[in-house]
Amino acid sequence: SFFNYLAKTVFSCNICCFLNIPWPIYKVRVSYLTQKTIKNSISFKGIGLHTGLSVSVCIKPAGPDTGIVFKRIDLKTNNLVYPNFMNVSNTSLNTTITNEFGVKVSTIEHLMGALFGLGIDNAIIELNNEEVPILDGSAKEFIEKIIPGGFEVSEAPIKIIKINKKVEFKDEERTISIQPSKLSLDIDFELNYNNPVIGNQRNKINVYEDNLEEIFNSRTFCLFEDIEAIKKIGLAKGGSLENAVVVKGDKILNDNGLRNEKEFVNHKILDCIGDLFTSGYRIIGSVYCSKGGHFLTNELLRKVFKNSENFSIIEIKERNLPHNLINRSLLKSIA
Repeated sequence: SFFNYLAKTVFSCNICCFLNIPWPIYKVRVSYLTQKTIKNSISFKGIGLHTGLSVSVCIKPAGPDTGIVFKRIDLKTNNLVYPNFMNVSNTSLNTTITNEFGVKVSTIEHLMGALFGLGIDNAIIELNNEEVPILDGSAKEFIEKIIPGGFEVSEAPIKIIKINKKVEFKDEERTISIQPSKLSLDIDFELNYNNPVIGNQRNKINVYEDNLEEIFNSRTFCLFEDIEAIKKIGLAKGGSLENAVVVKGDKILNDNGLRNEKEFVNHKILDCIGDLFTSGYRIIGSVYCSKGGHFLTNELLRKVFKNSENFSIIEIKERNLPHNLINRSLLKSIA
C-alpha cells in the first residue's frame, strides 16, 4: 500500500551508530509516522564550547505532543526554554534560544540535529548550565548515547510541514531557499572558503532516506587565524582539538585529520538539520544553501512562517493519509 511505502521508505531512515574502534555499525530503522520519545533517561557531562563551563545533561522521556523542551535545572523558576525559531536570540557561531524571562540555552544545534535524525519528537532536556556540551564537536556522541537506550513509540500521529511555495532569503553573497518537494527533505549545501584545505565543498542529502553517518560524525571547524578574534569576543573558551577541526594554512592540526572527505560541508548540513528542527516538526521540502549558517537558516524559517500560503501543516494518520500529500504518479507505479 502507499502507506507502507511511506512508512518504510520516506519517513524512515538508517542511523549508523559507532560504538568502539574498530567501529562496528549498528543500523537502526526509525519509523517517522507516529510520535516517539526515548525509552530511558540518558545522562552525560561535558564542557560548553563557548562558555568553557562544565555542564551535566539528562534527556528524559516525554509524552506525545510535548515537543522538545530544554529545562535549566540550575534555576528554580522560569526555567523552561523552547527551541522554536522565534525564540532564537543569537546565531553567532551557534544557535541560542531564550525564553520571555531572558533565560537562555546555547549551542543546541548538534543535539537538535541528532534528535531530528533519530525521529525523536518529544523529550525533556535538563541541564545545569546555559550551554549544551560540545562533546566531540559533532552529533556522534549524542547518537551513541541515545540509540542503546531505545525508543518509546506512541500511537499519536506526527505532524509534518509541507512547503507549498519557494521561499528565499539572501544576505549579500550568501543565500538559502526552500521549495516544494514530493516526499523528502533534501538539503543541498555548498561552502566556499579562501583556504586550500576547505576550499569549495558541496554535498546534497535526503534526510529521510540517506545514511546520515558522515553527517552525524562531522565536527565543527575553524581557521587557526580566526581563533584569537573569536576568543576576543568571549567565545570558544572551551574549544580545543578534542572538539573542533582546526585548519592552519594547508594543514589540519588535529592528529587524525578528517573523519570524511566532506567533513566541513557535512558539518554545515548537520547544523542546518538541527536549526530546521526549530520549526517543531518534520519538513517536506528541498533546501539549497550557499555560504550559509545559523543566521540564514533562522531567517528562512521566519520568512516561511510569516505567510501561511508558504506551507501546510498536515497530520499523518495510518488510515487517513491526506490526498494532497500523495504523489499520483508514484502511487500508480507502486499499485
